[in-house]
Amino acid sequence: MPGPLAGVRILEFSQIIAGPFAGMLLADMGAQVTKFEPLEGEPWRVFVELVPKESRTFLSLNRGKRDVAIDMSRPEARDIIHRLVRHSDAVIINYRPGVAEKLGIDYETLRAVNPKLIYCENTAFGRKGPLSHRGGYDLIVQAMSGLMAGEGKLQGDVPTYIYPAVADYATGIMISNAICAALYSREKTGEGQRIDCTLLGTAIAMQTSQFTWIDAFDDAIIPPLLDGLKAARARQDDFLQQQGVHRQFRPVGAGNIYYRVYQTSDGFIAVGALSAALWAKVRAATGIVDPRVQPDGSFVQNPEGWEVDGPKLVAEVEQLYLTKTTAEWGALLEAEGVPSGPVHFIEELFEHPQAVENGLVAELEHPLLGHHRMVGPAFQMSKTPIAPQGPSPVLGADTDAVLREAGLSDTDIASLYETGVVC
Repeated sequence: MPGPLAGVRILEFSQIIAGPFAGMLLADMGAQVTKFEPLEGEPWRVFVELVPKESRTFLSLNRGKRDVAIDMSRPEARDIIHRLVRHSDAVIINYRPGVAEKLGIDYETLRAVNPKLIYCENTAFGRKGPLSHRGGYDLIVQAMSGLMAGEGKLQGDVPTYIYPAVADYATGIMISNAICAALYSREKTGEGQRIDCTLLGTAIAMQTSQFTWIDAFDDAIIPPLLDGLKAARARQDDFLQQQGVHRQFRPVGAGNIYYRVYQTSDGFIAVGALSAALWAKVRAATGIVDPRVQPDGSFVQNPEGWEVDGPKLVAEVEQLYLTKTTAEWGALLEAEGVPSGPVHFIEELFEHPQAVENGLVAELEHPLLGHHRMVGPAFQMSKTPIAPQGPSPVLGADTDAVLREAGLSDTDIASLYETGVVC
């Protein structure tokens, strides 16, 4: 059965992660996605090549697409793209600010060619503001958005990035979501539109509770917190010292025994209990005695002296979990209805029945790399199933076919090859 976006034509001008991931998600939904690459291939294609012009990262982000290798700086390329835009539904742009205008594929130019076009541009920081001219990668946005500081991971004495590239991947989901919404809007209004996505916007959006300022509560907290951080940086405090300043105003709760990872006798187990009812079930499964539980059954979150007693309780519970295997604890917690699970490395999921039986392991054949397994669609639809539409394309695999769709003759196409516009 065709996917929900069958018949939708998308032109993709993107590289690295966010744009290509969005294009792949839309291709899984049945859209015809045509990717345009420079003659030498986009950077991710040649990053740690397995064979010439093919890498694991490119393979993992570009399945189900058609591919055109073209010198975008040439006027002939601009003419070809404008021809294709007339019959396209959407465009994904994921270049540095200003590049689209230089290449003649900016929104105003393409809208003049096709007023019903949906045009989605992704940048690091957005089209307005003092940083609008800057490019940026996931690492930079993690640092500037609070994601990196909030995670608190260190590499030596300095904070380091969260892996995988969470802002990039989440922005890819944002792009595909926004394009689907715009397609629906066009069905009702007949009008195309511009969409602007940003890595910064996505990174901030993922921190909803941290990025909420309630005047009645936070006017007494956030301004002095900001002053404290400013003073710490003026003193050249290291990151741990700056983190200490932050925790004076945003303290981390002591004695968290209900939502954490524990080492067991043969591995590790994550325990997730976020309600009083689940806390009681954790105690029933483990036999833990939590002194915060009162005789009448009520629960005191932070009793007097808890900053000392809380860590002591954590240490006791950590020792308790070391007395049984991960499977044994998992069975006890499951019997009481407590969410839990072992700590896996991602490679262990290729054979995991939960991943396999829910279609999260797709098997494909690549013309150069051969058989491979990769993540399947993350959701399904009953009437219009989502499915991989093929492997990632070889560089320039569909150049001739796309040029013919643009109305070029065999003679025209041969000339483009001879003059180095395409390869």
